Amino acid sequence: MAKKEPDETREGVALTNLDQPLYDDAEATKRDLVDYLDAVRDRILPGLAGRPLSVMRVRPGQPPFMQKNLPKYAPDWIATVGVWAEASHREVSYPLCEDRRTLLWLGNQRCVEFHPTLVQGEQARMTHLVLDLDPPEGDAFPHVVRAARLVEQALSDSGLAGAVKTSGAKGIHIYVPLAAGVGIEDAAAATRALAARAERLDPDVATTAYIREDREGKVFLDSTRAGGATVVAAYSPRIRPGVPVSFPVDWAELEAIKPADFTIRTAPALLAGGDPWHERMPAPQELPADLLAEGHAIPIARVVAMHEGKRRKRAAQQE
Repeated sequence: MAKKEPDETREGVALTNLDQPLYDDAEATKRDLVDYLDAVRDRILPGLAGRPLSVMRVRPGQPPFMQKNLPKYAPDWIATVGVWAEASHREVSYPLCEDRRTLLWLGNQRCVEFHPTLVQGEQARMTHLVLDLDPPEGDAFPHVVRAARLVEQALSDSGLAGAVKTSGAKGIHIYVPLAAGVGIEDAAAATRALAARAERLDPDVATTAYIREDREGKVFLDSTRAGGATVVAAYSPRIRPGVPVSFPVDWAELEAIKPADFTIRTAPALLAGGDPWHERMPAPQELPADLLAEGHAIPIARVVAMHEGKRRKRAAQQE
């Protein structure tokens, strides 16, 4: 069988099946995805460069799936970095998306979501604190905005400043850029402390409870994004109806927007030639000593949840 001719070639990348639907409920084609990624390449690439990248892909007739290891059929010009995966006891070859050609190739592979790690470079240095605000199932976005205001106040009370973006789903991501000397354990501790401080401001609105059934309808302040954790990149599309985008917003705009305002169709025009994510990002910051001390005294949420889950299971079995 003769090899199918590409629909188009950009930067030497053969693009195929561009007019196929991207996925059910996307209301967009694969071409729309590729065109969007190409249009925002100068904004999205700085947030991906130097970071091991996981992607969420969609294939016709299949559920979306997360891909970490670069496929063997990938072109040899895609840069990679090997990371040891303790869970699977093997080295994973992550792609590094640092140029237009790689971004286009990934788009042609139906990579819709781009999830870089929070660490960058060979030193595995965390560049930002991140709080991921996750609403209860079926909850309205204004509830998340109220929780974001608590984080904003906790940051201000701690002498820090952050930038905010929609997650592209139902939540909000708040980033605090870090000075070069901040270690991963200190960054993780400070994230826990900031979440705890925000929760104390109004425990009826927000919670740091890691176990879902303990959240009681409150917004979860997820403080576990540290070390090798990933967060969806600014400007990345999401696999949701209408293909929304994780989009930067000004703190003053939060009450006036909703996540569905930002999609692969609307986002390029809203940028108007600018890069609001990097333009609004504060300068890198040192972490206050009292914040670090408080954070190091807070147990790691995943570890606490694991032990509590085992305790509850034993209790249920005894009953």
